[in-house]
Amino acid sequence: MAKDKVVFFCKECGADYPKAYGKCPSCGAWNSFVEQVVRKDTAKIEHGYELAKESQPIRINEVNAQAETRIDTLNEEFNRVLGGGLVPGSLVLIGGEPGIGKSTLVLQVALRMAGKKILYASGEESVNQLKMRAERVGEMLSDCYVVSETSLEQIFAHIKEIKPDVVIVDSIQTMSTSTAESSPGSISQVRECSAALLKFAKETHIPVLLIGHITKEGSIAGPKILEHIVDTVLQFEGDRHYMYRILRANKNRFGSTDELAIFEMQQQGLREVSNPSELLLTQNNDGLSGIAIAAMIEGVRPFLIEVQALVSTAAYGVPQRSATGFDLRRMNMLLAVLEKRAGFKLAQKDVFLNIAGGLRVSDPGVDLSVLSAVLSSNLDLTIDKRICLTGEVGLSGEIRPVNRIEQRIAEAQKLGFKKIIIPEFNRSQLAKKNWKIEVIGVQKVEDAFRILFA
Repeated sequence: MAKDKVVFFCKECGADYPKAYGKCPSCGAWNSFVEQVVRKDTAKIEHGYELAKESQPIRINEVNAQAETRIDTLNEEFNRVLGGGLVPGSLVLIGGEPGIGKSTLVLQVALRMAGKKILYASGEESVNQLKMRAERVGEMLSDCYVVSETSLEQIFAHIKEIKPDVVIVDSIQTMSTSTAESSPGSISQVRECSAALLKFAKETHIPVLLIGHITKEGSIAGPKILEHIVDTVLQFEGDRHYMYRILRANKNRFGSTDELAIFEMQQQGLREVSNPSELLLTQNNDGLSGIAIAAMIEGVRPFLIEVQALVSTAAYGVPQRSATGFDLRRMNMLLAVLEKRAGFKLAQKDVFLNIAGGLRVSDPGVDLSVLSAVLSSNLDLTIDKRICLTGEVGLSGEIRPVNRIEQRIAEAQKLGFKKIIIPEFNRSQLAKKNWKIEVIGVQKVEDAFRILFA
């Protein structure tokens, strides 16, 4: 009978050693080792496929480079993030908060891939639960097979029998293989299962979609090597209490990581949002103070969002600072700039900031809109709803330039805005075009305030 041996794995990089270290020799992480029991005579996972031909090294200038043929998922937003569709033989990992809609998105994509045979292997839900979800999300155009299974060997047996065009595994943390003795979700199980699925995808040219859990810090659960193994890492973000979801690529070997997709969660599943600006802007905000419209860029996609602020006298002595969808430390910095450079005293007032729609923004071009909304609420003056703003605010109160300024202006013009306030440097570098929107350049925050509250 073969003996079991103990190996210590690093949770960050996946390196294994016969003993634990305080600091990992491979990646330098501290206190990252976990103990795992593995079989000494580890067997090879059998999935019933052979290599098409023996791999031979060739000169790089002799490689016949061809464009990757892609599988259309019939979901424009999902295709955009992937770089144009699923690449045959690719391994795609989708992570996100519990209940955010990962399984709904993947099942919805699987059901609508007309003419394709899909195998959906779920280790978390029964086939009855998958059937109820499928009936809720819409029509079934594809030939989709579902199975509730956690054994990787059994999943490979189903693949050999069904011969699908796309394989979906929900989730990688629930899968286990007999070659590792630890429980599902452990470091060794996740590593072995993901490596076997990668080998299967590359040998058979069948794309595999993996759903992954995340930790409380927001990173993909399991060893860091999981993210290195896969071809694409997609992060599904959003607040469960709001309707909007954002799918962004953290890694993509077949496309850009600047793209993102926006979905709206509805009773019938996830709906693609092709023009998010129209949905993120409140239509009836006439006469309301504390609202400013920001022209921002998320990835390479421009859209307009509504920044809401509320400034009131501190009722309990200590002023409160709260921000939803915006970095609180950056908001505090902007409030200090407003007080120091523009002379508005906010030290004894509560300031609440909210990005409408439940989105979380990190574009520095939103800075000027944040200051304008705060000042609008403080003075109780309304900002003209036909004006939008963009610009990064420096510590000395100057308006710094932002990227992709022409895309921001074009988006504002498309939505019918009359004026857009931008940094003066961006205005001076603009190509001469017949804009239907008035473009105003400002150098300091005081210049913008004079235009807005004149």
